[in-house]
Amino acid sequence: MKPNSLGSVQRRRSRMSDSKNDSNVNSSGIGNAQLDVKPDEVSLLLHHNYDGIQELDHPLPRWWLQIFYATIVFSALYVGYYMVGPGLNLRQELDIALKELDLKRPKDVPIVMDEKALDPASNEKPVDHLKLGGAVFTTRCSPCHGPQGGGGIGPNLTDDFWLHGKGTANDIAKIVQVGVTEKGMPAWSAVLENSEIKDVVLYVKSLHGTNPPGAKSPQGTKL
Repeated sequence: MKPNSLGSVQRRRSRMSDSKNDSNVNSSGIGNAQLDVKPDEVSLLLHHNYDGIQELDHPLPRWWLQIFYATIVFSALYVGYYMVGPGLNLRQELDIALKELDLKRPKDVPIVMDEKALDPASNEKPVDHLKLGGAVFTTRCSPCHGPQGGGGIGPNLTDDFWLHGKGTANDIAKIVQVGVTEKGMPAWSAVLENSEIKDVVLYVKSLHGTNPPGAKSPQGTKL
């Protein structure tokens, strides 16, 4: 064999050896054996590496993808229904709920006071009710009307002048029951029992003409 022929054979053998070695090297120049990649994972291997670390492009589970696509469809339908379509927004739902609550809430039944029973000379003997009414007044009414009813933030309850009504027991009961919201007086029907309202009305009536010291100036219409 001629020397030139021998050199040609050696070169072919060298190329074949390099080809075999290249079959175990991925496109990043790192051998699959070095990466410990299984033969069936070669097609999943991403063509990049970080410090010799490569990633496999495993597909997401089908059930996960189905849920993901379902959320996209749901969000599109939700936005279309509530933002563009006939769906109610939060403000509208709140208004409807408040109206339903108002319908379920029992309406205040006006308290009818027996004017004759308020007379200390009557057979009712309202002394005990005066004590009970005084306790309610001290707790609920005195912060605004004063401890003796002479007025403070609220009007004087001992004189002949009234801002609301004519000072009758029924007028006072209605004011206590429904309040005067524009003046800051709350409706006590949600807090006090009807019997407590009657007792405090009786007590307020008993304050008329007592003229406590430091009483507030008259307000309203004189009776």
